[in-house]
Amino acid sequence: MIDPLLILGGLIVLAVLVLVIIYNGLVSLRARVDNAWAQIDVQLTKRYELVPNLVETVKGYAKHEKEVFENVTKARSMWAGASTVGEKAKADASFAGALKSLIAVAENYPQLRANEQFKLLQEQLDGIESKVAYARQAYNDSVLEYNTKIQTVPDALIAAPLGFTAKEYFKAEEQARQAVKVKF
Repeated sequence: MIDPLLILGGLIVLAVLVLVIIYNGLVSLRARVDNAWAQIDVQLTKRYELVPNLVETVKGYAKHEKEVFENVTKARSMWAGASTVGEKAKADASFAGALKSLIAVAENYPQLRANEQFKLLQEQLDGIESKVAYARQAYNDSVLEYNTKIQTVPDALIAAPLGFTAKEYFKAEEQARQAVKVKF
């Protein structure tokens, strides 16, 4: 006959093992979300560092477009001051709109479009935009996996008491979905 204490001990060890596996899985997913956010942050930082060069190049040709340059500068400052995912998403949307306006203004200056520096900056910006889009998608995929895991049984039974909370998706603001209006 098997000793009941041995069975109880085996069940306790099994329960602890399951808890450890679930906890480690949750920690891993949370780290993946944090890493995905860091990748977005890296790409956005590159973009924000590139933009002053782009603005200065365009300024040389479009001196009277002061409002466009001011909007880019304000949006860039807004991003620098943002700390949460939601704040960063809102600042990014504002910046994307200002950047679209800047590019639209540049389209009206054939000499500027022919400028090698402008072409290079625009190519770099296009490359960064692709990387930002990919990083956003990867982040949101990681958030989906993490949020699903912490809300489903058995993980939810462990996640809530241990402080695992839902992460925020990176969403486009309404203004980023609208076409840019450029006035001349």
